[in-house]
Amino acid sequence: MAGIVSALGVPQKSGGRYQNNPATREAPWVRYLLLSLGLSFFALFLVMPLVAVFSEALRKGWGVYLAALVEADAVSALKLTLIAAAIAVPLNLVFGVSAAWAIAKHDFRGKHLLITFIDLPFSVSPVVAGLVYVLLFGAQGWFGSWLQLHDAKIIFAVPGIVLATIFVTFPFVARELIPLMQAQGRDEEEAATVLGATGWQTFWRVTLPNVKWGLLYGVILCNARAMGEFGAVSVVSGHIRGQTNTLPLHVEILYNEYQFAAAFAVASILALLALVTLILKQFVEWRAHSTVKEAP
Repeated sequence: MAGIVSALGVPQKSGGRYQNNPATREAPWVRYLLLSLGLSFFALFLVMPLVAVFSEALRKGWGVYLAALVEADAVSALKLTLIAAAIAVPLNLVFGVSAAWAIAKHDFRGKHLLITFIDLPFSVSPVVAGLVYVLLFGAQGWFGSWLQLHDAKIIFAVPGIVLATIFVTFPFVARELIPLMQAQGRDEEEAATVLGATGWQTFWRVTLPNVKWGLLYGVILCNARAMGEFGAVSVVSGHIRGQTNTLPLHVEILYNEYQFAAAFAVASILALLALVTLILKQFVEWRAHSTVKEAP
């Protein structure tokens, strides 16, 4: 057995401590090469684009930069982006928690089918998702005549933007919670039930505290995708300036009109939101790791 362990390069005890087999230790030049590649990739694909966005946004001075941000269409785009995220994220929060609870804590017919449907937005192009909503709710769509008869508008209006945003973001909370809840098992919930707790008490006092950091992590990712979504929203919005343009769509319009300073100024808002998202993400990961280490 010792020979097999040694041949596989598994650390072996020596004086109560494990010693790494030389086969598992990389040469210093290999470590430096991998570190250099990682830092180069980070600088090329993250740092340089961010620097470019802010440098271009401020190229003509703070006056032009601030004027682009307070312009009426930019303010309208920001409001619509926040509205879409404010509606989509709570709905996806409820769906994600419910789906994760059902999949991880219960057995039922169609569980694997539900998991497949949750992954659907990851496999379908956002543009295709937008076209599906146009097919359903557009003027020539399946429900178009009924919507026109009742003077209801979904496509090229705020409801269509919200629907498209919900579709592309609903996997994030569920996909973060499902493996976490499955890893935790059902022992604590079953113990709470045996002690007389109701289903709501079990969820609120046992399940939710155990997944709070994973839940917050999923919400952060969901919110970031909701505010930055372009493809599906572009199809259903109609690009009506001041009415149905979100921040990403407004950036595209400004850039196509050769208003580069204004386009980069608005894009810097999205970049700042991305940086805030990364900071929150790192904080949640740190808190979750600290909680695990403090657990008995």
